[in-house]
Amino acid sequence: MKRNIKLEVCVDSLNSAITAQKAGAHRLELCSGLSEGGLTPSYAFIREVRKLNICLNVLVRPRSGDFHYSNEEFEIMEEDIHVCGKIGCDGVVIGALNTDGTIDKERCERLIKVAHSYSMSVTFHRAFDRSNDLFEALEDVIELKCNRILTSGGYESAIEGNRVISRCMEQAANRIIIMPGSGITPQNVASLLEEKGLMEIHGTFRNSYPGEMQYRNKNFKNQSEYSGLYADSEQIKEILSLIDKNS
Repeated sequence: MKRNIKLEVCVDSLNSAITAQKAGAHRLELCSGLSEGGLTPSYAFIREVRKLNICLNVLVRPRSGDFHYSNEEFEIMEEDIHVCGKIGCDGVVIGALNTDGTIDKERCERLIKVAHSYSMSVTFHRAFDRSNDLFEALEDVIELKCNRILTSGGYESAIEGNRVISRCMEQAANRIIIMPGSGITPQNVASLLEEKGLMEIHGTFRNSYPGEMQYRNKNFKNQSEYSGLYADSEQIKEILSLIDKNS
């Protein structure tokens, strides 16, 4: 039976969003500040990307750093989910932990309730990888009625954590989607595509492109601001081709 594996591309610019859509991505995860691990994008940014004809999930993360949040930060997250729902997003991406590394079920449940009130799906992000017991955390996230978990198997990259991801898929037994993400490229995706339980893949698939500024101030040693990392159409197409061959 043919597997319909979906590709989600994480983007933090309008340029990348348009590129990913045109290249054939099935879904976007929209965020800002990928250099910070991803943060909640602005209202205007979400609204503009929502104009594209592609499934759109939005990251709800009020700051960089760890995944234990204050009451005030949770209020911000709730309001951001309301914004996503009113704009017409398809889903949100959330995650929160207690100080002992367990899933903060009580407050995550509040966020999920808001998302479901707008019929949005919920992805539990890589806060999952920082939990103190991934297999216990998996049951907690399933209990919360999330649609999927984005994970690298508790390692820096999904390739390093492949064995753990495989175990999570076996334990999940189709109760939730386990979506590998982090460090995935066309060159290393093959090992993940061998997983029978694989339903979705996540990545940025970016490349560096020069900016359009002609004047560049040579007094700054770091010239990286004159270029940007954007979604690479060829990488996305290559990943989709490999998915098609292995489906």
